[in-house]
Amino acid sequence: MNIDFSSLAAKYGTPLYIYDFNYIKDRYDELKEAFSGQKNIINYAVKANSNLSVISHLAAQGAGADCVSIGEVKRAVMSGVNKYKIIFSGVGKSDEEIREALNLDILLINLESEGEMKRVEAVASELGKIARISIRVNPNIDPKTHPYISTGLHDNKFGVEIDMAKRMYIYAKKSQFLNPVGIHFHIGSQLTELEPISEACQIVADLAKTLKAIDIDIKFFDVGGGLGVVYSDETTMNVQEYADMIKSVTKNLDVTILCEPGRYMVANSGYFLTKVLYEKKNDKKRFVIIDGAMNDLLRPSLYNAYHKIEAIAKAGEASAADVVGPVCESGDFLGKDVLLPPLEHNDLLVVKSAGAYGFSMSSNYNTRGRVAEVALRDGADRIIRKRESFEDMIASEKEFLV
Repeated sequence: MNIDFSSLAAKYGTPLYIYDFNYIKDRYDELKEAFSGQKNIINYAVKANSNLSVISHLAAQGAGADCVSIGEVKRAVMSGVNKYKIIFSGVGKSDEEIREALNLDILLINLESEGEMKRVEAVASELGKIARISIRVNPNIDPKTHPYISTGLHDNKFGVEIDMAKRMYIYAKKSQFLNPVGIHFHIGSQLTELEPISEACQIVADLAKTLKAIDIDIKFFDVGGGLGVVYSDETTMNVQEYADMIKSVTKNLDVTILCEPGRYMVANSGYFLTKVLYEKKNDKKRFVIIDGAMNDLLRPSLYNAYHKIEAIAKAGEASAADVVGPVCESGDFLGKDVLLPPLEHNDLLVVKSAGAYGFSMSSNYNTRGRVAEVALRDGADRIIRKRESFEDMIASEKEFLV
């Protein structure tokens, strides 16, 4: 898609998030087609980009939702996701969150520990309901990704080991308030190699066969998400090979595959548009100071993540520069040693691959309002979240001012 960033900056201001909705639909269609011939639900991981319009756009294609808070569950319901396509995951669910999820009658709740199972049972008992559950199994497979987004090793807080999972399933089978209908694993995010997922899938499929043999009827096989995307020069997995592997491993299980893509759906749909304030140089470094900051796009500061940064409609001999924002932290940068032409006040930079874990991780740090979000679809643009004002930021504090 050819995007007129200058016109969008003039119309909506900067900093600004921009999402290509046609790209998002194409990614959904590609994944859905890859799993054809097998019962499946593509449960979009809402945490990647939780804008209501993004979720609604995917719901209209038939997507479900993978949610990690009751707030995300409510976003999914509000956006039109079928409640029987909504799953509630996450390590720490409060009793109130469990209660709301059960009352909303979503597809299932993913359990991460024995303690959580007992709380779900207790809340279900209070409500007189039967909780449909899945258990997240930790297969202890190295996902070969950044340690902050690795989730499938014993060192990680997620899931339970195989023996504990078996005990939990047997307990749930005997409980009058729990119905164990699914099994789940997720070994990490930004995965670029098929082998670790294949290993984990085989381990969990073997467990599912064992459970079926003792009359625990697993209906849903949740392979998690984590499909990697290209930020720089990564070689990513072939989606058809990924789906074919999962279909092969589960072919004798008679299950519905649940898949939880987030980054894969939205990362490369997104652009973060920011304006140059001025340049600064010292004896050793060139800095390009912009109106965007770490509170808007945290990934570079948090993970040292790479995002390609390009100047819009600007020529000249490029040299290395750190692209930094106004936040009062040394960690406030969007890129280091980025090759950029000479830049002046009000020149535009676009930060690519910003559709996932961009706005959704943004904050009001330094009392900076969160930026506007714009959707592009079939050549038209429309705002899907207004820019946050100072009054918006203080609204929940102002009446309590002492």
